Amino acid sequence: MSRVCELTGKKAMVGNNVSHAMNKTKRKFNANLLKKRFYIPEEDKWVTLKVSAAALKTINRVGISAAIKEAKSKGFLK
Repeated sequence: MSRVCELTGKKAMVGNNVSHAMNKTKRKFNANLLKKRFYIPEEDKWVTLKVSAAALKTINRVGISAAIKEAKSKGFLK
């Protein structure tokens, strides 16, 4: 399974580890992903989504139905 948020499309970024001597080595910044179950009352079913912490805050604010609708319009969900 890939490390991509299913609602926002967030994924890992690439950067550098920088030592005190300014030596640089490549590293990866992974997205803060959580596997979470949500209940969708319109469809009367539970769905499991891999969402970022930021997406979880959005779901708490606007609701799961609105968040899924927005993700579908942006092309992140089928």
